[in-house]
Amino acid sequence: MLLMLRRAVRAGVSLLRAGPVSPGTARLSRAAPRAGDGRSGEEEEEVEEVEEVEEGCYQLYPGHIPTSPLQKALLAAGSALMALYDPYRHDMVAVLGETTGCLALPNLRDKMKHHPEGYRILQERPRIRLSTLDMDRLRGLPDGTLGREYVRFLEDNKVSPDTRMPPKFVDDEELAYVIQRYREVHDLMHTLLGMPTNMLGEVVVKWFEAVQTGLPMCVLGAAFGPVRLSARKLQVLATELVPWAIQSGRNASCILNVYYEQRWEQPVESLREEIGIFPPPAIRV
Repeated sequence: MLLMLRRAVRAGVSLLRAGPVSPGTARLSRAAPRAGDGRSGEEEEEVEEVEEVEEGCYQLYPGHIPTSPLQKALLAAGSALMALYDPYRHDMVAVLGETTGCLALPNLRDKMKHHPEGYRILQERPRIRLSTLDMDRLRGLPDGTLGREYVRFLEDNKVSPDTRMPPKFVDDEELAYVIQRYREVHDLMHTLLGMPTNMLGEVVVKWFEAVQTGLPMCVLGAAFGPVRLSARKLQVLATELVPWAIQSGRNASCILNVYYEQRWEQPVESLREEIGIFPPPAIRV
């Protein structure tokens, strides 16, 4: 099954390469293998899958790959299949988010532009990465503060903010930052919602994010993620967690309008109340 899905994704990329390219669009092409760089054929294939931009095209930001609507549709279909088969394929989830967010991302940007804190984030473009975080300082903050609980979440779940992929297929530099920001605050959503990174926790966060952002990627994860859960967890999800996540998502202000880097000392409960997130259910997830 996995082999079939991989072939489907690669077949879609092959179609992109073979299709006509008009001025101002890019063809996804594979460069000839480099000699002597130590990479295997499979590694060459994955690294150079979408490497070159056709002459006459331009990048809107580093790593940008301009694509036509047809190319985006093929990438969306292939990445959706792979993401459904393996929800932990974060690279496929990222491609799906970029190629299907054409309506949701402008809406999120407009919300940020019409909010003082969100507008400042758009202007200053902060990044949440290990290189920008003072982990020792955050670790030394009192228990219950956003910074301390965020670091605790990272350490307990063995995750890193540096694993978030940079955007490639968003054909607008400002919208590319919006989706990058969404990815980098995802772990903060886990922290604020009190959800771990297991499948049940991820599904709950996706329900909240689907209501908040309208991103099709989040809707897909919320709808199809539960198929991997046990009957007991499905019951808890349906009766307790999903209603709470939807209610919180509707009640909360836009999660991208919070300058989290300036809120590290703020208690999590205080920030939840400010944003409009209801206290998590007293259920072990």
